[in-house]
Amino acid sequence: MTTARRQSHTRSASAADARAYLDKAREFLRAAEDSLELGNRVAAAGNAVHAGIGAADAITAARAAVVWKGEHSQPPAHLERVGGDDGRKAAAQLRRLLPLKNRAEYDPDPILAAEAKAAVTAAIRMVRIAEQTVKQVER
Repeated sequence: MTTARRQSHTRSASAADARAYLDKAREFLRAAEDSLELGNRVAAAGNAVHAGIGAADAITAARAAVVWKGEHSQPPAHLERVGGDDGRKAAAQLRRLLPLKNRAEYDPDPILAAEAKAAVTAAIRMVRIAEQTVKQVER
């Protein structure tokens, strides 16, 4: 019997990737804000989740030259490990967002207005942290 090869849950990322993830996070954030303003709560929450994921990738790409590619419940811990203080702050916001991912994308249950607003707020915070992180690393 052969030993199973350990699967990596990260992949390499460059400074250019960090900037690209940040741009993606900003785009999803704008869509989340617009959706919230229109009263489209599911779209607001779903886009906020994707903005948070993009921001997390921007932070870890900038700080550690890797991004998470494994299971969706693990990115906050990865962000805390490799993202420094910025990662710890962002991980708290990501933990608020990830429980909404499946609900917004697959479940028939509605997203409440307060949940959508909280998701957009968490995404705003994450994108701000990612912007600061990428800017610091680019200096």
